[in-house]
Amino acid sequence: MEVVLAVLIGVFYAAGIFMMLRRSMVKLLVGLILLGNGANLLIFLLGRITKGKPPVIPDPAKVIEGAYADPIPQALILTAIVISFGLQSFAIILLKQVHNEIACDDLDQLNPIAEEEDI
Repeated sequence: MEVVLAVLIGVFYAAGIFMMLRRSMVKLLVGLILLGNGANLLIFLLGRITKGKPPVIPDPAKVIEGAYADPIPQALILTAIVISFGLQSFAIILLKQVHNEIACDDLDQLNPIAEEEDI
């Protein structure tokens, strides 16, 4: 299972970087989403996939014995999902505003003033 997830992470990173290198702003946003999902899966995989008990120490014991689920990667992924959702919603609104102003999504046409100054 871990090998499949590692390959999937590699595919997410490769597809995300490929999409971010395109000239379209929509493809840039899709690439950013793919990179975020790849990073979340990487954090999840680093926490190890184990079927275990919740990390609660019983009263008479001093340490946890046996296999237990590590809550830190899960908390980090949850935080990353919330932050990436906010970033994506902001980027979608920004993309819509730019498209309404310029009527295209080509990144080369976003700065026509710099091209006029070079002449």
